[in-house]
Amino acid sequence: MAGQPLNQPAEIPAELDRWNWGAFFLNWIWGIGNSTFIALLALIPVVNLIMIFVLGARGSRWAWQNRAWRDAEQFRKTQRNWAIAGLAVWVVSIGGCATMVGSIPFVLKGSDAYRMTMDAVRTDVRVKAAIGDDLADNFWVGGHLNVNANGAGDAQFSIPVHGAKGKGTVYSHLVRNAGTWSTRLLVVRVDGVDAPIVLTNEDHVPIPGAAIGI
Repeated sequence: MAGQPLNQPAEIPAELDRWNWGAFFLNWIWGIGNSTFIALLALIPVVNLIMIFVLGARGSRWAWQNRAWRDAEQFRKTQRNWAIAGLAVWVVSIGGCATMVGSIPFVLKGSDAYRMTMDAVRTDVRVKAAIGDDLADNFWVGGHLNVNANGAGDAQFSIPVHGAKGKGTVYSHLVRNAGTWSTRLLVVRVDGVDAPIVLTNEDHVPIPGAAIGI
């Protein structure tokens, strides 16, 4: 009969009307599986930021009204499975993103351009006097590395370093031609010191605080 509720009672029992983690985590996917198509609004940018919380708060009520359930236990078990699946997807997604971000320093540090930069810095007398013979790089470094199939490439690094005498940041720019890297710019700025240590400046890039003519 038209208009007849799918479940008895028509209104969700109070003990089942709780926050729905499956709807929150999986939003529109959960909506399709629970015949709650208003969840498709979660596909709209900006609206989705609000909709996931609406689904979390009202998802259980909508699922009860929009699908036929054998009993309360089936409903409870199904929504629990959705919550577990949603949590698993989020954990895997966050873990994957964290792995990608965490792998960036390893990729940069594993390059020949990075090793050339650090070798030059560690052997420079001025750098050792300012930072120490035990100069080491931090785990997190910035920059980019591009290598083309034809052997050309470009690399820029911003490397925090520290030693027994002080801390600083290494800035470098290297270019790769025919498979060989060459350093175009290599500068070390020591914390608390105005004048940078310029190791290489092949392109005569203006460097604030550096001696004229370098």
